[in-house]
Amino acid sequence: MKTKMKLMASLKIWLAIYPSITLFLFLFGKALATIPLYQRTFLLTITLVPWIVFIGVPFIDFVLRQISSKRENQQR
Repeated sequence: MKTKMKLMASLKIWLAIYPSITLFLFLFGKALATIPLYQRTFLLTITLVPWIVFIGVPFIDFVLRQISSKRENQQR
């Protein structure tokens, strides 16, 4: 994989992960604060990894394709 493709993949993953973790902690942070760190980490990852893989990154790809196709149509 070329460096540019790796960079783009990393950016897409970050765009899905950052808001997801932020929202998860905003919604459940206080409730999770009472349990040990390893359990919080487990709950966070078991919830967010499937979210990122099956919904987050595909959604980012969809949005980027829409933006790209609009730009191509405007240039014609």
